[in-house]
Amino acid sequence: MSAKTLAGLEQTLSEEIASLGGANIRAGKRIVFFEGNDELMMKANLSLRTALNILIPFYEFDAVDEEQLYEEIYDFPWEDMFSLRNTFSIQATVAGDLFTHSKYVALKTKDAIADRFRKISGRRPNVEVRNADYQFVIHINYNHCFLSLNSSGHGLDKRGYRLQSNEAPLNEAMAAGIILKSKWDKLSDIYDPMSGSGTFGIEAALIGTNTPPGIHRRFAFQTWNDYNQELFYKVLNNLKSNITELKANIYSKDISHQNLEIIHQNASRAGVEELLEIEQGDYFESEAKSIGGIVYLNPPYGERMAIEDAKAEYKLIGDQLKKKYKSCDAWIISSNIAALKAFGLKPESKEIVYNGGLECRLQHYKLF
Repeated sequence: MSAKTLAGLEQTLSEEIASLGGANIRAGKRIVFFEGNDELMMKANLSLRTALNILIPFYEFDAVDEEQLYEEIYDFPWEDMFSLRNTFSIQATVAGDLFTHSKYVALKTKDAIADRFRKISGRRPNVEVRNADYQFVIHINYNHCFLSLNSSGHGLDKRGYRLQSNEAPLNEAMAAGIILKSKWDKLSDIYDPMSGSGTFGIEAALIGTNTPPGIHRRFAFQTWNDYNQELFYKVLNNLKSNITELKANIYSKDISHQNLEIIHQNASRAGVEELLEIEQGDYFESEAKSIGGIVYLNPPYGERMAIEDAKAEYKLIGDQLKKKYKSCDAWIISSNIAALKAFGLKPESKEIVYNGGLECRLQHYKLF
């Protein structure tokens, strides 16, 4: 199996998979490979916080042109995997100079599957772009072709709670990844003083209670013909039995009344509204409520600001941390590298991550 993720979260995802019992774990670029059975596949879909989807490889071959690609796919016994009652879709990615158009590869793959069904039964299965029963992924690396089945359906980072967000929302998987990277002990207070749509606080509440992020959604594998419903509910109920009470305080603050309403709605859909202390307030008037804790910040990246204004803003953000969050750890994500350099604090660590397609820096500070 493999789990796709965001750049910068590969090691964190590997650790998550290891905690679930995955074997032979190997991290690549935005992907982690591992081995396991159907039970692990279900547990991974329900539990992994930094994965985007879980793929199950089932067929690989070499092809040097579109004719060979078509023939290899046509020869696979697709009728043993799904039937005319099911819908299917194709997603393609390509690398190298033999196949350069992913949409064309997807079209040839679809045609080969449909033509085989038509030859065998006289009919072809229906293609459904969204929410197909069987969502196939073909990846071609030069001449080597890999076919996988997406067991998740729509992305695992789409938890289902964030129907509304502000202008620059933090991806749910990235927010969870930052919290996991910080090695939060689930006891220290958490501060999200520029909360936006509440993603840091909500993900922290799910992590702090050991609540699987996928327990309120459905997955593509539940539409498969060999879906083991009994096994799924056994896995689901076991995970639910491990949910605990939150032992930390989580403070979600934002200056915008509109954002506060969004935070309340999102937290309610996630089932954690009562676990967050949601309040209206200006970051520059905020402070730690006790000694220690962790501050998570996703400040405005400054795309609409002159660079000097952004630097000045980030310096003020850093000054507030130094003055009002002493003895805390702070984790900051931003794509504005120049502004981060004006923060006025020396980072303990920094690394490249991606949020919404933007290259960002994730920086960790210790505030003495």
